[in-house]
Amino acid sequence: MPLSFLMRLLHTQLPVQVVEPEEVRHVSVLMATGLIEARITALQPAGRYAQASMATVESITDEGLAEIAKLGDIRNFAHTSMRFARGARLM
Repeated sequence: MPLSFLMRLLHTQLPVQVVEPEEVRHVSVLMATGLIEARITALQPAGRYAQASMATVESITDEGLAEIAKLGDIRNFAHTSMRFARGARLM
């Protein structure tokens, strides 16, 4: 989920390179929504199944920080207030 990836970025020293295809997709979504500043570059494939791109996350924007602040409030509320059957909780 791109928003959980955004939360992870908050605790990572930036800039950071991302090479996992799923994480590159998260970077793409977060860039498109204006929550981070990043560069996505195509890599030369070394073989038939080589990954197609990598991303460098440069910063979290003010909008991204505002979204993280909202997520922090929701997560704290969910963890302390909402419990479901058999101990499951809203994440």
